[in-house]
Amino acid sequence: MTIKQFEFNAFSENTFVVYDDTKECIIIDPGCYEPNEKAQLKKFIKDNNLIVTSLINTHCHIDHVLGNKFIKDEFDVGLTIHKIDIDTLKANDVVAPIYGFQAYESSEADIFIDEGEQVKFGNSVFDVLFVPGHAPGHIALVNETEKICIAGDVLFQQSIGRTDLPGGDYDTLMESIKNKLFKLADDVTVYCGHGPNTNIGYEKQYNPFCGTVAN
Repeated sequence: MTIKQFEFNAFSENTFVVYDDTKECIIIDPGCYEPNEKAQLKKFIKDNNLIVTSLINTHCHIDHVLGNKFIKDEFDVGLTIHKIDIDTLKANDVVAPIYGFQAYESSEADIFIDEGEQVKFGNSVFDVLFVPGHAPGHIALVNETEKICIAGDVLFQQSIGRTDLPGGDYDTLMESIKNKLFKLADDVTVYCGHGPNTNIGYEKQYNPFCGTVAN
């Protein structure tokens, strides 16, 4: 798998396009909001002759869903989320203008996915983990063979997702990190929803929030 990472919107959110040699791809957390951001994402897909097969939100906070409608309309794909996060998605009609996204276009979920299921495209596959705490219906996508974890806002380099938003819970988040992410191999690369990539072993050792759960 090849992963292309974009940084979009005022929250410096990481959007991912993941593809393989079949040219099929999935788009994860499209934060593109400004016209130039949408054009940048569209150009990359066109220039690389990619075929978009899935649109997935790891969770539905506003900065991760700004481009949902654009992607759905442009590439004729449904939106996949965890069902528990549907209220988070719907709340963005109210949340968006509060954060200055006056031109936000809402979208509806089409497909619901849960832990134990898989996301498949081309010759590639991701396993789905349910990792709530930052958002009630947060998921992560993992391919242990290729040592990839797309973790949204659960775990960051030397930090963790905030838990003071509606549906957030610190203890739940720490349980998700301990019992799901930290069960992965130390050399699994974590692609975060904000900031630089990291890996599981580094966070076990250096993340100041995770010292007690890493042991």
